[in-house]
Amino acid sequence: MSNRSIIIMVLVLISATAYLLIKGDGDIDMGGEKHGAEAAHMEEAKKDAPAAAPAAPAAAPAPDAKK
Repeated sequence: MSNRSIIIMVLVLISATAYLLIKGDGDIDMGGEKHGAEAAHMEEAKKDAPAAAPAAPAAAPAPDAKK
C-alpha cells in the first residue's frame, strides 16, 4: 500500500468522522470526568429522585476470613 493511498484513507476517515459528529448534533464533552458543580448530571439526578426515598440499610460486616 503506497503512502498516497494511506493519506487518502486517513483523510476519508477524518472527514467521515467530522460529518457524523456535525450531523449527529451530539453534545460531546472531551473534557474528562467532571466533579462538583460542573457535573450537570448530578443536578438532574437530584431533580428526578423521589423526595421521600428510604435510606438503604447498612450492610452487615463481612466475617473475618483468616482463622
